[in-house]
Amino acid sequence: MGKTLFDKVWDSHVVDTIKDGPQILYIDKHLIHEVTSPQAFAELEQRNIPIFRKEQIVATADHNVPTKDQHLPIQDVLSRKQVAQLTKNCTKHGITLYGLGHQYQGIVHVIAPELGITQPGMTMVCGDSHTSTHGAFGTIAFGIGTSQVAQVFASQCLLLTKPKSMRITVDGTLKEGVLPKDVILYIIAKLGTNSGTGYFVEYAGDVFENMTMEGRMTVCNMSIEMGARGGMIAPDETTFSYIKGKEFAPSGRDYEEKVAYWKTLPTDADASFDKEYHFDASDIEPMLTYGTNPGMGIKVSEHIPELDNASFEKSLEYMGFEKGESLLGKQINYVFIGSCTNSRIEDFRVAANYIKGKQKAPNVNALIVPGSQQVAQQIIQEGLASVFEEAGFELRQPGCSACLAMNDDKIPPGEYCVSTSNRNFEGRQGQGARTILASPLMAAATAVEGKIVDFTKKSELVH
Repeated sequence: MGKTLFDKVWDSHVVDTIKDGPQILYIDKHLIHEVTSPQAFAELEQRNIPIFRKEQIVATADHNVPTKDQHLPIQDVLSRKQVAQLTKNCTKHGITLYGLGHQYQGIVHVIAPELGITQPGMTMVCGDSHTSTHGAFGTIAFGIGTSQVAQVFASQCLLLTKPKSMRITVDGTLKEGVLPKDVILYIIAKLGTNSGTGYFVEYAGDVFENMTMEGRMTVCNMSIEMGARGGMIAPDETTFSYIKGKEFAPSGRDYEEKVAYWKTLPTDADASFDKEYHFDASDIEPMLTYGTNPGMGIKVSEHIPELDNASFEKSLEYMGFEKGESLLGKQINYVFIGSCTNSRIEDFRVAANYIKGKQKAPNVNALIVPGSQQVAQQIIQEGLASVFEEAGFELRQPGCSACLAMNDDKIPPGEYCVSTSNRNFEGRQGQGARTILASPLMAAATAVEGKIVDFTKKSELVH
C-alpha cells in the first residue's frame, strides 16, 4: 500500500520508536518568539543543558510588540521585559533573531515562508498553535508547549505519538468573492471544532491545487481550529515557484535536487486515510462567524441556526445575537485586517482593490496591520498604503496586533469587530470584545459600509 504525504514526511524523521509506544521525531526547524520561549530557556539554564542545534532555530518578536512607534521603547512593562528577554537569550546562545527594527521582523508564521525558511518535507515546530500554517508547503508543522520547546532546545527532537490521517477534498470552482478564508471557515462550520482531534489533515482537490501559496497558508493556519494537530497541502509547481529565489531558499543545483525530492512527497494513488471528507466548491459562500468558536459559522446569506443547548445559548448571549437572526445590516465599529492568517500581501491587495476610490464609514475604526516588515514595504511600493490612508484606514507596523489581547491593539468591551484573524473566543480581542471572523474582502466591505453586507450582490465586487 502507498503512503500519504504525512506518512512520507513523518517516517523520514523518526529517530527511534519506543516499543509499543511513541516515537522520537527529529525537528528540522524550531521557530520561537517572545511569549513561550523564556520559560524554556530558563529550564535549560537551571539544568545546565546547552542548546543542541542553535542553527536550526529562528526567533522573532511578534505577539507583544506595539504596532505604532516601534522605534521607541515599548511602553507596556511586561511586553518590554519579554522582548528584552528574548533578545538577551538569543544573544547569549547565538540564535538568529529578527527583533524590532530588523528588516525581517514580523509574525513568526509570515516571515518563515517569505524568507524561504519553510520548505517541503520538513518538520517544524513553534510554541504557538498556528504553526500549522507552514503545512501549506507539504511540511509537518505544529504548535508545542513550553516544556516541549525546552525538549527541542536540548535535543532537536520530540517524543510523540503519530497522529491519524484525514483527507479533506474540495473539488469544483469557487464562486466570485469566495476566498481561502471562506473555504476553511466553511469546512470548520461543516465538521465542527473537534472533528480533527487526533488527526493530521491533508487538503486535496481542485480548490487547493488552484490556490496560491498565500491562500494555502490561510487554510492550513486554521486547521488547529477544527482540533487537528496540523494541516498539509502537497507541494507542486506553485510551491516550488514561490520558494525559488527566497532569501534562505536553496539555489542552483541544490534547488534542483531539492525539487526532485519534493516531487516525491505527494500522496501515492493507492494510499489510504483513516478518515475522508468531500465538499463541493460551488456550495461555499463568503462566511461569517456568529459565536464564540470558529465552528459557529454561517454563509453570509444564511441565518443563525436555532439550536437548543446551553453552550450555544451562552455563546449567543455573549455575542448579543438571537437564534434565527441574519447578520446582514449589523452595525460594526471595528475592522481588523491582519494576523498570521491574513496579513500577507495578497490579503492587502484584495482589500485595497475593493476599497480603492471609496471611504470607510464614519463609525468604523479600521486597522491594517502587515504581517512583516517585508509586507509593509510591499504595501508602500505597490501604492496600497495611499489607497488605505485616503480611504481613512489606519496602516500600522507589523505584529500580531488585534488578533489577541496581548498588546495595545484591543477591541473595547461590547464592540463588534469583523476580523481576519483565526479565533473568536470570549475576550480574545479584549475583555468583552465580540469577534466575527471573515475574509479580507468581507472585512474591507464591512469597513466601507459600516455594517455587514453581502458584497457579492454589489456591482463593484473586485476579485
